Amino acid sequence: MYSSLRDFIKQLEDAGELVRIKEQVNPELEITEITDRISKNHGPALLFENTGTGIPFLINAFGSEKRMCMALGVNHLDDVTLRIETLFKTLMKPKDNIIEKLRMLPQLSQMASWMPKVVRRKGACQEVINMNPDITKFPVMKCWPEDGGPFITLPVIHTKDPNTNIRNVGMYRMQVFSSTVTGMHWHKHKVSARHFQEYKKLGIKMPVAVALGGDPVYTYCATAPLPDNIDEYMLAGFLRNKKVELVQCITQDVQVPADAEIIIEGYVDPMEENILEGPFGDHTGYYSLADFYPKFHITCITHRKNPIYPSTIVGIPPQEDAWLGKATERIFLAPIKMTMILEIKDMELPIEGVFHNLTIVKIKKEYAGQAIKVTNAMWGAGQMMFNKILVIVDEDIDIHDYKKVAQIISENVDPQQDIYFSQGPMDVLDHSCSKFSFGGKMCVDATRKLLEELRVTGLEFRVDDSYRIDSKKLMSDFSEIVQVNDSLLSLGISMVFLSVQKNRKNHLKELSESLFKNSELNKVKFVIFLEANVDCSDLKDAVWRFTNNIDPRRDSFIVEQILDYKPSTITVVGENTNNGGDGISHIAFDGTRKTKEFDNFDRDWPNILAMDEKTIQLVDEKWERYGLGKFISSPSLKYRKQLYKGGAVAE
Repeated sequence: MYSSLRDFIKQLEDAGELVRIKEQVNPELEITEITDRISKNHGPALLFENTGTGIPFLINAFGSEKRMCMALGVNHLDDVTLRIETLFKTLMKPKDNIIEKLRMLPQLSQMASWMPKVVRRKGACQEVINMNPDITKFPVMKCWPEDGGPFITLPVIHTKDPNTNIRNVGMYRMQVFSSTVTGMHWHKHKVSARHFQEYKKLGIKMPVAVALGGDPVYTYCATAPLPDNIDEYMLAGFLRNKKVELVQCITQDVQVPADAEIIIEGYVDPMEENILEGPFGDHTGYYSLADFYPKFHITCITHRKNPIYPSTIVGIPPQEDAWLGKATERIFLAPIKMTMILEIKDMELPIEGVFHNLTIVKIKKEYAGQAIKVTNAMWGAGQMMFNKILVIVDEDIDIHDYKKVAQIISENVDPQQDIYFSQGPMDVLDHSCSKFSFGGKMCVDATRKLLEELRVTGLEFRVDDSYRIDSKKLMSDFSEIVQVNDSLLSLGISMVFLSVQKNRKNHLKELSESLFKNSELNKVKFVIFLEANVDCSDLKDAVWRFTNNIDPRRDSFIVEQILDYKPSTITVVGENTNNGGDGISHIAFDGTRKTKEFDNFDRDWPNILAMDEKTIQLVDEKWERYGLGKFISSPSLKYRKQLYKGGAVAE
């Protein structure tokens, strides 16, 4: 694997995957605007050599499947899945005799080689030791206009349990407040937050060390959803086929990778008052709003000679972090399907679903209710507890083909019978929940139904692909509808997106009833409402906004329709047991902003992310000097039209 971050940079450059930018740039907003244009257009990693600090700045290093594979040392992300599957099969295979057991020795020896090792010397990360640290001398980014300040965005944070000394390596943003103080934004569900609580019980300071750079595998492993008490550096050793060498920090009893670029040592005092941290433009594409988090006090900064500062931005997808998510999707598929949920065959985390919001799973179905069984198991498994929408399909479906998945949902789902609602813990960043980090979940069982699972025997509800909505008439009849996207109907997908102007309580629930019973939409199974200023013709943005803004249990409206006739969109297979007519169910989802006035919603609603006009103009004017080739316009030009009034908090 890589001996250092600069080794990785060389490999990227040799592969034509990196561009060096010599023009002076400002880490406050300018780098974000450049990177946002590049990442959304499948561009290269960027090494800014002139940040005004004397320290080069690397970003977008993981921003494609190829670069993510390079970081992990594989040709394809599924290569890791295959390695894990092979390992599991070897370990789980029955050992019937001494010969079979002896054959295991090389495997056990290899596993031992993955364990991290503390070496008794100083590391390359300690070539320069600064006992009078000043984090503001590094090119720390202010990413988005309403951010509370500059943030360290790729910190590999080391903590340990004070009772067991078991290490945890995580990634939590760090807002810089002064030369020696940052925030430590660990969420209450995270292991480091639990460590913090243990130190608080003991009334002692918590040692913490932050690594920047080194082998890129470290950055990935800090984001990986490992089970508690599994060392992230063991995973790193497995991925790089070489153990991680750790060195002792100078001022804190913490061990860190010897080959890192920069180490920030310090402590968190659990007896000290928390500090107001944020807002921050987050990976959901919305601001996460200001809240109180622990202070991190810096006691020492060590680094290589001529260090390189790695960073990232997150925001409206796609961004660099999408590929970290794709790596997790592939790497953790094998353990899930081989040890926890054996019927799972594949898993997909759509980029527009920003990790937790949307997951598609295919299973080998053998009995009635199996999709719900799988759902309950997944919602109880590690960070899958934060999943909001889970779609289950049969094993013969290509879940990476979203059109096919949508067609199968359209064909196989009876909204009244096949959509399962629950509630539970949600991601802290989910702004749609009525209560902080607790809200509704939804399973969409799109598997082919067995007889026991049918609400109405033999009734199938399929869209005629020649069917179209008269959009002008629909908008004339319902003045709150400002845009209609019925393009999916031509693909055999019974789903329509509507941009609407919500103006009263229960508005969209009442509108759903009217649309499904008294309009052309009585032949459509699914309707998704978006806000009036959202372009519902852009399906990727529509899915991103919808999955962010919905609490499925609260914001779903099922409408049952009893028909005395059989329109062309309804096919009856076999005997229909509903003697009162064909019972057709529809469902609408409210993917709009929730407010106190119209929704009895008591929480602040965050704004979406868009760059300010001044920075957009600056980057436009300097584009040729960056050496990035053909001009790319700002993605924020589209999203500025969708901004709410106000700052990070929508008015």
